[in-house]
Amino acid sequence: MQVNPAQLGNHLSKGLKSLYTLHGDEPLLIQEALDAIRATARAQGFTERTSHTVSGVHFDWSEVLAACGSLSLFADKQIVELRIPSGKPGKEGSTALQQLVDQSRGNDATLTIVILPRLDKTTKTGAWFAALESGITLEVTPVERAALPQWIAQRLAAQGQRVAAGEEGQRTLQFFADRVEGNLLAAHQEIQKLALLFPAGELQAQQIENAVLDVARYDVFKLSDAVLAGQVVRVQRMLDGLQAEGVAEVLVHYTLSEDIRTLKRVKDSMNLGKPLPMALRDQRVWGNKERLFEHVLPRLSDALLAQLLYSAHQVDGVVKGLKSPDWPTNPWQALQQFAGQLCALCSAQAKPAIGKPYASR
Repeated sequence: MQVNPAQLGNHLSKGLKSLYTLHGDEPLLIQEALDAIRATARAQGFTERTSHTVSGVHFDWSEVLAACGSLSLFADKQIVELRIPSGKPGKEGSTALQQLVDQSRGNDATLTIVILPRLDKTTKTGAWFAALESGITLEVTPVERAALPQWIAQRLAAQGQRVAAGEEGQRTLQFFADRVEGNLLAAHQEIQKLALLFPAGELQAQQIENAVLDVARYDVFKLSDAVLAGQVVRVQRMLDGLQAEGVAEVLVHYTLSEDIRTLKRVKDSMNLGKPLPMALRDQRVWGNKERLFEHVLPRLSDALLAQLLYSAHQVDGVVKGLKSPDWPTNPWQALQQFAGQLCALCSAQAKPAIGKPYASR
């Protein structure tokens, strides 16, 4: 049975189950869910805890099965935690996990917790994960940028603090979110720091601006989404952050170029009469990117896409050390211009001339 992480506290108040599976790629939220389960378990007499980490193909699954299937030597009840960092238990592990689920049924003396990274759709259809779903599963998803200000406000409220009401407070939260985007653990630490520095009550914008460090972390996939969403200022900030973190220029270029190539392939399919949903599915475009493509594609003519592909070709040369007319020789400056070109066409405010090539500036 799936439980929303936000409802975990309510679920635990109604009684502890014998098997929990946590999966996701947000360490802070995984740890908080794990801590909540442990605290409830300790209150119910689970005083011993053992931990196992699956590492490599030679991992001894028999130790885990023995731990889950035996009584504790030092306590009436025990917690057994199993971490699978790769998210792929292998053939032997798949069989062992299904056996572990069988052992957990009706075993009130052992609480088993399985911790996994984010799983793709194919992995979730495996027999071992289907078996784990007979217990309680929590899928922990990252806090997206749009939801981050509200998340910060809720965390501040939990420690008795708040920002000003109205537009001023929203600007403060947006500033805070810009400083911690992509680094939720650091965001949590910055919020806790505010509780140490200032008393409960309303925080002034200047207090937050002076106290909160710039700990934002970006990745090229989030950059791709920001470009397609036409978020010009955010794209500029993300490119500066990626450069500062030492991300390879070629990786940034590849990500942006692949979006353009995919847009072109979808557009070509539509020109042949294929419906947009089917064309997107054929190109394996789904989730948030699917929504972005649906918004952007009507704005891009075949001529514009052809010009963008040519721009991608030119910037590819710059990134690899070649010179190209009308483009900066510095790779990051060329990427800034290239991303800005695509971002402007995707922006809701932009009104590109359909059928006319987009001129590089």
